[in-house]
Amino acid sequence: MTTCNRLRLFPSCFARALQAVPFAGLLAATPGHAADSSTDSDKNTYDQDSVLKDAEQFFGSSTEGLARIIEKAFKEHGRPSGYIKGEEASGAVTVGLRYGNGTLSFKAGKSRKVYWQGPSIGFDFGANVSKVFILVYHLPSSDKIYQRFPAVDGSFYYVGGAGINYQQRDGVILAPIRLGVGMRAGASIGYMHYTREKTYLPF
Repeated sequence: MTTCNRLRLFPSCFARALQAVPFAGLLAATPGHAADSSTDSDKNTYDQDSVLKDAEQFFGSSTEGLARIIEKAFKEHGRPSGYIKGEEASGAVTVGLRYGNGTLSFKAGKSRKVYWQGPSIGFDFGANVSKVFILVYHLPSSDKIYQRFPAVDGSFYYVGGAGINYQQRDGVILAPIRLGVGMRAGASIGYMHYTREKTYLPF
């Protein structure tokens, strides 16, 4: 049994895992540093109205907060090249875990199954199961989704019942959107590891 499998050593394992994730260039995803989407072809990216319509149908709810969150994402990062519709479960007692799965879809019609898992640290307690809608920016190929994406510190936004935070690596930006109880502020301090297969190891 490795030390990372021992619950009492979880915080130290998390710290070592964070050290292995490159954080260079994260400011590009923070407010005021919007990524340049001018190189993305409109025919290969989603417009704001289409994303909002799909998100409302997915969540089964139309709120002013959801519309404002999506408007904010488009203003800061432009048109997404894809999105993930999925479900996730999370729990935390200061140190938390999040597991999820969904389908990555592109405008051209291609899709791929994605799983994700990751730890978090924050003032966060409880557990929940929820839906999540993840905007995907500047993904050169679907294979590039399968890696660790650190959360951008301070990028968590909450507006009228909807929340969004940004994750970035190597120019690829992911923006998970959650509604109501689906949000956990603690998850914005950590990272998400996206994988091809389901796994219970959060690192």
